[in-house]
Amino acid sequence: MCRLVLDIEGITFMATASNTKTIATLEDLARLKVKAELVDGEILVISPTGYEHGRLARIIFMSVVRWWEDSGCPGEPFADNVGFLCRLPRRQSFSPDVSFYTGRLPENREDFLPEPPVFAVEIRSKDDHGIQAETRLKAKRDDYFQAGTKAVWDVDMTSETPVRLYLAEQNEDGIGFPHGEQAHAEPYLPGWRLNIQALR
Repeated sequence: MCRLVLDIEGITFMATASNTKTIATLEDLARLKVKAELVDGEILVISPTGYEHGRLARIIFMSVVRWWEDSGCPGEPFADNVGFLCRLPRRQSFSPDVSFYTGRLPENREDFLPEPPVFAVEIRSKDDHGIQAETRLKAKRDDYFQAGTKAVWDVDMTSETPVRLYLAEQNEDGIGFPHGEQAHAEPYLPGWRLNIQALR
């Protein structure tokens, strides 16, 4: 039987010709020193992003931090590259660009957070456009909501509505925020607002 050997950050995974999915575990994921997610037993390495992506993530994260410090809302904001576990048949982890978490903490603080965030931000990179990308992004939003996340931001600065809020209870079309409007994640981050102009 033909075998395919994959080497990621010094960790070797094997797949057979009859089953081309990478054989990987959460323990394998935790050993990586790159941003990645575990989906269908396969480690999906997320490529480093460019200036614009990082800039947008920083602006959104700092805005959430300021709101959190002022509001005293229970929970904690997280920047990029934090792992959140889930127990879906298809997906075992998320690593959003920005997030707000209200779940329980891991016993060992070095471990991944044991539950999905209540709010997740996914910032599109330059290749995140077109029919295939839309299908993939919607599938990931569906995973978020099935896992327990309540609100997801889809950030696309090439769109007339740079921020679109999807809620677990109304996942289809989302709520678009065009330039000049105040985007939010109500009711899950109560009172938090970010002017879309701040992202330009």
